[in-house]
Amino acid sequence: MTIYKLCHRVLFIFFILSFELGGDCYAATNPIEISYGRNGMIKYDLNKGKFDVYVNGKVIFYDAYARAKSNGQLLTAQSYQTHSYSKKTLNDSFGKGIKYIVEYRSAGLPTLKHTIYTYPARDHFFVEITLNGKSLKSNYLAPFIASFRDITNESRKRSLFVPFDNDAWIRYDAKELNEGTECTSSEVGLVYDEVSDRALVAGSVEHSVWKSGVRTKALRAGNELEAFSGYTDKDVTRDQRFHGFIENDEVRSAKFLVGYFDDWRSGLEEYGKASRQAEKPYVFNWNKATPVGWNSWGVLQANINYSNASRVVDFFADSLRNFRSGNDVYVDLDSYWDKMIKGGLEGDYSELKSFAAYCLSRGVQPGVYWAPFTDWGFKSGAERRVEGSSYTYGDLWTKVNGGYHDFDGARALDPTHPGTKERIKLVIGKLKDCGFKMIKIDFLGHGAIEADSFYDKNIKTGMQAYKAGMEFLLKQLDNQMLVYAAISPSMATGRYVHVRRIACDAFKSIGDTEYTLNSVTYGWWQTYLYNYLDADHVVLANESYGENKARTLSSVITGTLITGDDFSTTGNWTVRAKELFQKGELLKLVADGKAFRPLQGGSGKSAGAMFWKKIDGFCYLAVFNYGDLEKVFNPDLAKAGILPQRVFVTTDVFSGKQYHIGKRKQMIVPARDVVLLKFKL
Repeated sequence: MTIYKLCHRVLFIFFILSFELGGDCYAATNPIEISYGRNGMIKYDLNKGKFDVYVNGKVIFYDAYARAKSNGQLLTAQSYQTHSYSKKTLNDSFGKGIKYIVEYRSAGLPTLKHTIYTYPARDHFFVEITLNGKSLKSNYLAPFIASFRDITNESRKRSLFVPFDNDAWIRYDAKELNEGTECTSSEVGLVYDEVSDRALVAGSVEHSVWKSGVRTKALRAGNELEAFSGYTDKDVTRDQRFHGFIENDEVRSAKFLVGYFDDWRSGLEEYGKASRQAEKPYVFNWNKATPVGWNSWGVLQANINYSNASRVVDFFADSLRNFRSGNDVYVDLDSYWDKMIKGGLEGDYSELKSFAAYCLSRGVQPGVYWAPFTDWGFKSGAERRVEGSSYTYGDLWTKVNGGYHDFDGARALDPTHPGTKERIKLVIGKLKDCGFKMIKIDFLGHGAIEADSFYDKNIKTGMQAYKAGMEFLLKQLDNQMLVYAAISPSMATGRYVHVRRIACDAFKSIGDTEYTLNSVTYGWWQTYLYNYLDADHVVLANESYGENKARTLSSVITGTLITGDDFSTTGNWTVRAKELFQKGELLKLVADGKAFRPLQGGSGKSAGAMFWKKIDGFCYLAVFNYGDLEKVFNPDLAKAGILPQRVFVTTDVFSGKQYHIGKRKQMIVPARDVVLLKFKL
């Protein structure tokens, strides 16, 4: 073949590809150079099907590539004969940018499209892969697998495990990144240096179809990161089987954010904000004040009744008049409110309705609780009729590995089953008719598990089922209640609720405070995914004053303040509640509604000890001592963006005592206690 004919053949191929792609196709020089943000550059080698990522001219990731499974076959760029490239301008929820599409084709294989999204205003990029063909079936798509350089020359590097949910007292875990370390984190992964704070972040920003994971490995030959859709683990996602398969002519992974950041906290905050932008809220916008109030599970639990709940209302109306955000305070009946109805869920709700009316008459907003995707009475048999329907509970049970999904003492219900929907419609209708203004929904993870199949045959994955169930639930609520989530998937729930509890149940002890603050240390950034984060009911009981302060402040720095003592009786807790819950400085912080930032991380599964926020020209620094002995602290103000050479005279909000911090000044915090320092910037 002559050179002349060869050139014409090449031009013809690019013309056809451009026509098929519907965009601009390029016979670009190899490697393709893709700029992003202020100083990022991707160099994509079409021949190898791999790319390197640079920041300020320094390679951060290298040999990055995509991998997928289709109909049981593992595919990479090396599986294909033809590689082409195109780009298109876009204007989406992230702003104006360009998407770059590298397309791989071979006879007999589905087309693999590797797409990179860049935006001049964003110092990170997004990446996804798509398979196109006929009758495809996949439950694994990895758009970003790469080796990465050491982010600094320091030796104190960690890889963060992020839980899928907040169930079973699970903890975030900042694992040391040593040779042989492997960590698979749910939805988002973080590798950071404790000294410099520099970090790599990779995470899925879409959660309606896939459960995704980020796996890091520390190897002698180099570190590796894999961001993939199709993640399950019985100890993390609670699934007892593999991820569901997407079956279609087109199968697309979740979109992942990938970036290098000078500060790991900024990186995680950008990830949280991007997730909110990628999947807009389905719940109505909350434009009232930060919710504060009380929940019965703190102490009363199964002993709740009309009499003691009404006395709690009286305590808030008469003795905690200044404990308000805006003009509202919520009194929320948790599990066992059904003791106030007669004849079961289809019965007489008049006493419950009377309670809600009493709350409103006393200037208190009534709240209630429900777990829509669980059957707590499954041990009583499958033939029980489902309230509000003609189905039996056995019809509704989610089928898993030929059996069922039992966790937390409850059996999962299929969110797509008409019986589940009719039950939801019945109960929510009754609660709306009672006049409740808030609902706490719980054990939502039961609606997100992977199943053998769902009643709705168009639903193939746990997250698709969760989306269907949550959207139906919200349609029944009809914008009439503040929606609060307790046990729930961390990322996917952001679209559906106003408030989410950041950790599992916490009560009164310093151990409860430390447990909650482990989640705040590494999950505070979800304050940008939800309207508000919550630290669960604050119980004072008869604990020491220091522990009462610490537990109260753990909630304040998370973003809201929900209390939990038995205020139908009197004791140390009522005296302390009047002091702590009506303190003006604390209520000012609650009104702001956003979580404090950690000053620095912890180690392993521990919580950080210091958290800060800047507001109205002041900085607030919370310093916790979880131990049994007094402890010396030396706050590194540089990690809060404050010049460390300065010395600040600060005042403890609780005691009025002055402390000098900055310029290596030390301070002492008593055992099982906290100080909240305030100083002018």
